[in-house]
Amino acid sequence: MNQPELNFTTAPTKLKLTKPIAFFDLETTGVNVGVDRIVEISILKLDSNGERDVKTMRINPMMPIPAESSAIHGIYDKDVQDKPTFEQVAHELNKYLAHCDLAGYNNIRFDVPLLVEEFLRADIDFDFTSRRLVDVQNIFHKMEKRTLEAAYKFYCDKTLENAHSAEADILATWEVLEAQLEKYEVLEPNVEFLHDFCNINDNADLAGRIVFDKNKTEVFNFGKYKGRPVADIFNRVDPSYYKWMMDGDFPRSTKKIITAIKLSGLNTAKK
Repeated sequence: MNQPELNFTTAPTKLKLTKPIAFFDLETTGVNVGVDRIVEISILKLDSNGERDVKTMRINPMMPIPAESSAIHGIYDKDVQDKPTFEQVAHELNKYLAHCDLAGYNNIRFDVPLLVEEFLRADIDFDFTSRRLVDVQNIFHKMEKRTLEAAYKFYCDKTLENAHSAEADILATWEVLEAQLEKYEVLEPNVEFLHDFCNINDNADLAGRIVFDKNKTEVFNFGKYKGRPVADIFNRVDPSYYKWMMDGDFPRSTKKIITAIKLSGLNTAKK
């Protein structure tokens, strides 16, 4: 992609911000949130006072980058061998993202869970519960059902030629959101509305493996127990299922949630 023609430092925004919002994009070793690692992160930070900043860094994932992943984002082992690990930059990133709402393209299902997973590996409990999440892909899919490249062409009338460069992708994503706010009168230019609009599923965990049913009970969203209460399965029907999940390659954030559910169920049973 040619870099977005908008100058993000001076271009007006339709967003009405009460706190900073960080648009971010990850390039990774793969798409498994539980095991794959970040190789590049780019963040476009918009502050409520009008200040803007872009931070982009490559990360040594401490594992080989599969050829099929490198073919997509163009980052190879040699490109990151001398770069810092995520653990080495985790505190800097945590501080940079403090008090920020989060935005991106497909970030609710992928980027946010994987970023939280990396923070947990670095022993940082990255708090996402107080943050509102805006997913430009969800807005796009609700309105037009397309990909980022198509979104960029549809909304901005520009060609995304160099996709999967984190900084280029995230600048395009921000520009698409600005165009969506212009195009759809139904969209309110505040992050709280966009957060509610983007959240399609009522997830209990970031990866969407556990969701809330209509009674606000945590139920499985996959597998043989799909739709059944998690606490009931763990503590009565099939206690071994908890161990199977804890031993599997589920994200640490999911394991943290299911452990809390299991312990809560045990405490309830004792009363």
